[in-house]
Amino acid sequence: MSQTVLIKNAQIVNEGKIITGDVLVEGDCIAEISESISAKSSDTKVIEADGLYLLPGMIDDQVHFREPGLTHKAEIETESKAAVAGGITSFIEMPNTVPQATTLPLLEEKFSRAAEVSWANYSFMFGGTNDNLEEILKVDENKVAGLKLFLGSSTGNMLVDDPKTLENIFSKTKLLISVHCEDEETIKNNLAKYEAEYGDDIPVELHPIIRSEEACYLSSSKAIELAKKTGARLHVFHLSTERETHLFDKKKALKDKKITAEVCIHHLWFTDKDYKAKGTKIKWNPAVKTKKDKEGLWKALLEDRIDVIATDHAPHTLEEKNQPYTKAPSGGPLVQHALVALLEMHHKGVISLEKIVEKFAHNPAILFQLKDRGYIREGYKADLVLVDLNAPWRVNKDNILYKCGWSPFEGTSFKSRVTHTLVNGKVAYENGKFPQRVLGERLTFNRN
Repeated sequence: MSQTVLIKNAQIVNEGKIITGDVLVEGDCIAEISESISAKSSDTKVIEADGLYLLPGMIDDQVHFREPGLTHKAEIETESKAAVAGGITSFIEMPNTVPQATTLPLLEEKFSRAAEVSWANYSFMFGGTNDNLEEILKVDENKVAGLKLFLGSSTGNMLVDDPKTLENIFSKTKLLISVHCEDEETIKNNLAKYEAEYGDDIPVELHPIIRSEEACYLSSSKAIELAKKTGARLHVFHLSTERETHLFDKKKALKDKKITAEVCIHHLWFTDKDYKAKGTKIKWNPAVKTKKDKEGLWKALLEDRIDVIATDHAPHTLEEKNQPYTKAPSGGPLVQHALVALLEMHHKGVISLEKIVEKFAHNPAILFQLKDRGYIREGYKADLVLVDLNAPWRVNKDNILYKCGWSPFEGTSFKSRVTHTLVNGKVAYENGKFPQRVLGERLTFNRN
């Protein structure tokens, strides 16, 4: 049942400005934004937002929710619920599930499952392989977020390493191509060197040496070269090195860029100095690297060479993560804590609230050409998040919502918290509770 919601006296962060005002939500859309709005009926839910900041719901363009086939780690239901508690109202999920979403029927099965259980709005990437070009060309660009290619074998047998195949895909698809860039040969050689010395028990501090700056740069520069040659629309996921940031342009408006970049929360937060305390809990591909890399990523983000912030939420069980280096999988859960981590960086003077909203809500909407989302605008879907910048809390086992039950932020204290999340006009999360069962919608696109 739809409910009218009136948010009063919020600090509205939207389109590069912060204004004080009220927002009226009717049905699934924003009906009015004004200095002062009165409740029209007694059953209007009024949220008094004095001192709170109202943001558009965050849009996470890269998550791994592990369904189907890997549901001992996570499920669409559990992880989307954690995302909503963290202020993320829409997500784009990756194809490396079991089975992999590399055929249209398998992709549609994921959409059907999300329609049954997802708390947040959703879309899915179609997966490219060395031998499914015909299937790629059948994908309707108006129904799917885009195409995901692994140019480094982060996950199983989805590595696309045949140059002719790559050029064919880049030349022929109209889909936005998102890529994981790490050079396989470089990594194999580095790994062999340290396996010879340590066996399986390689110190995790060597992870950024094995999956090195060179491995990242070689792969991303080749992908960009191919995109320029073919005219493909390319989005490079999870930059992890300062060096790679110089491959991207800050001169054009995002809507005019054909080659774009993303950075993830973990590369903006951790450095190689954290491996000692966190171990394989911060083992990601590409690897968390040096302080210089982290600083370079922040600089590129704030200069608009990097366009989007995401999580690459990729949960594994603690049992899996606690294995020796060569057996411990890469990835970690992040959707519940990404926004509050960014707000912590805001408190430290690193990034403005307006910039957080631009990179984590507006820009994913522009980049993927999402219909009526990513902004606080009349007529747009009411995906909204209220945050309290002065409500300290500490991450611990009792308040972690991921199915895997752990977080790389465990033990971290944050100054800010999400107080309310609305998904399509419904209050899905309110002061630590989920007042009603909410289902997200399949994302739709404004594409020619």
